[in-house]
Amino acid sequence: MASTGSGAVMPRSFRLLEELEAGQKGVGDGTISWGLENEDDIDLKHWTGMIIGPPRTCYENRMYSLRIECGNNYPEQPPSIRFSTRINMSCVNANGQVDTKTVPALARWDRNFTIKTVLQELRRLMLIKENLKLSQPPEGSTY
Repeated sequence: MASTGSGAVMPRSFRLLEELEAGQKGVGDGTISWGLENEDDIDLKHWTGMIIGPPRTCYENRMYSLRIECGNNYPEQPPSIRFSTRINMSCVNANGQVDTKTVPALARWDRNFTIKTVLQELRRLMLIKENLKLSQPPEGSTY
């Protein structure tokens, strides 16, 4: 359960509803977005995310779709993240699954982190030296 400023623990569903509202409002600079995969998902487990590749990189002008699963222990445990759009990044395996151990926000998960935190971190990792060198699959290809 998520903590509030007063130290009280927010129920999982309230926390995820807050995240859903933030995603629907389009918080941020528009380079990332997120929302429920299906509006009828009363468990708030299955989400989609989108990252627009940073300018002047091999990811520029590309939109990357992701599937995000917030398990029953979220936000105590990090979500599971998988790219739907093919991408070459050091933290993504051959099936599009994001390796929790190699993404700092996931490896050092904190209950106050959000889906937005993870998407911002993945976009930031597109800018690190080892990822900038990687050739990318054809635009629009999927896993």
